[in-house]
Amino acid sequence: MYEPIRTKPVVQRMGGATVDYPHRSRAEALDIQLAGHLAALLAVTDELGLDEAADAIAAQVARLRGAQPARAPQAGRVSGADAGDDAALHRRAHDLAARALLVAASRADTTVAILAAERMDAHAAALESPDLAGVH
Repeated sequence: MYEPIRTKPVVQRMGGATVDYPHRSRAEALDIQLAGHLAALLAVTDELGLDEAADAIAAQVARLRGAQPARAPQAGRVSGADAGDDAALHRRAHDLAARALLVAASRADTTVAILAAERMDAHAAALESPDLAGVH
């Protein structure tokens, strides 16, 4: 049904020289991916003005990256923010937390998995609150 591959892999066709660029292990790649998802979640959490949750997420990003994440200055939330904007941010944060949970589970990082699950629950509850009910 399938025709066998007849050409040699590209790495072997480059004159037989060894490739000297760094290779990442699966664990390193998952760390980078998880830190990226958490950094995106941190940005949305900061935008929602959830300081305590943002600090917990920032601590995990710092642990994975070895450096503190870049964060926007705390200008504070606009008091009359549109409920539709908040609903969209909560949905985005829920999706990002779900992605972080999947990667954390695959790399067996229980601390981040618990944090991501808590954030998913918090954003789901916020979406079901009377203030945001009916805004989708």
